Amino acid sequence: MLGEGAFELCLSVPLFTEYEAKVLEQLSELNIDEQDVEQLLDYLVSQARLQEVFYLWRPILQDPKDDMVLEAAVAADVKYLVTHNIRDFTQAKTFAVRVVTPGSFLKEILI
Repeated sequence: MLGEGAFELCLSVPLFTEYEAKVLEQLSELNIDEQDVEQLLDYLVSQARLQEVFYLWRPILQDPKDDMVLEAAVAADVKYLVTHNIRDFTQAKTFAVRVVTPGSFLKEILI
C-alpha cells in the first residue's frame, strides 16, 4: 500500500541510516543480497517524506535508538507511530502520537 496514498511514510536521515545499517548487518540471516536491500531502501526513500529534526530531547525513552524514531514522528506531526515495539514508546503519548502495531494500523486505515 506504500505509494498508493493510504498513508505516508516519514523518515529522518538518522532513522534511515539506522534502518540501513540494521538490514545490512543481517543480510546473511535474511537470505537476500546487498543489491536487493539497496533497491528496497531506494524505493522507501523515494516514497517517504524526508523529515528534518531540529531538536533532541534525548534521552526520553529507554532505548536511545527509539528516541530518533519518536523525534522523527513528532517533527513530522504524525498521527501514528507504527512499531512492534509498543511498550518502549509509552512516552509518545506526551507528544500526542499514537503508537500502534502494524496489524492495528492496517485495520484502522482499511476501515
